[in-house]
Amino acid sequence: MYQEFDRLIEIVKQLRKDCPWDREQTHQSLRHSFLEEVCEVIESIDHEQWSELRNELGDVFLHLALQTLIAEERNEFTLAEVLHHINEKLIRRHPHVFGERKETDTETQARTWEKIKLSEGRTSVVDGVPYELPALLRARRLQEKAAKVGFDWNDKELVWKKIIEELNELGDASAASNPKHIEEELGDLLFSIVNYSRFVNVNPEDALRNTSNKFKARFNYIEDHLRAAGKDIYATSLAEMDQLWNEAKTSSH
Repeated sequence: MYQEFDRLIEIVKQLRKDCPWDREQTHQSLRHSFLEEVCEVIESIDHEQWSELRNELGDVFLHLALQTLIAEERNEFTLAEVLHHINEKLIRRHPHVFGERKETDTETQARTWEKIKLSEGRTSVVDGVPYELPALLRARRLQEKAAKVGFDWNDKELVWKKIIEELNELGDASAASNPKHIEEELGDLLFSIVNYSRFVNVNPEDALRNTSNKFKARFNYIEDHLRAAGKDIYATSLAEMDQLWNEAKTSSH
């Protein structure tokens, strides 16, 4: 296993030397493709395609090697420093495994984890949630971090009442036709719904992704049936499309 890792590093070093495309890459130029590879890893997991997961994890390792070697070339840090940092961090943040603490429940461990991160130089409990995360996931992570210090609702019924409150405020803003206020209230409503998702143990990102996939499948059903009937979807009435939509709903159950 370690031989293959060393081989990967040597291959990437040669690519940085002899391949024009690889030689031109920078931290910034690889940014979006790295995010794409991570998303492909997640997709492989969602579809339980384990051979594909193996391949996608390999692509992630390639990006890690590229980013690290670029840093070495620019005298920013080395691969050894990267590995040393993560090893030390894992030991430091798991005192119940590598130290004298003997915490047995995950809630206590999570609180200790956050305290340790604050001692490492962070100034806020809600630091460390990347701006690049999908908005629903970022909202949930911020809420989870705040909840670990007790800043949270007592039960889901209170959260549900907050959703209704925010929904009414969105209606008021919409009636007033104030675009900025509408955006603000819509954001508050979505944030409250994400909050509720924590109390019912549903990942909002997964829930919306599944609903989007369901919408796409049902809309494809409409397109397929119109195509088979020789009809132009642009010339099809909403009533006819709605009928096909209901057929798609029935056939999916």
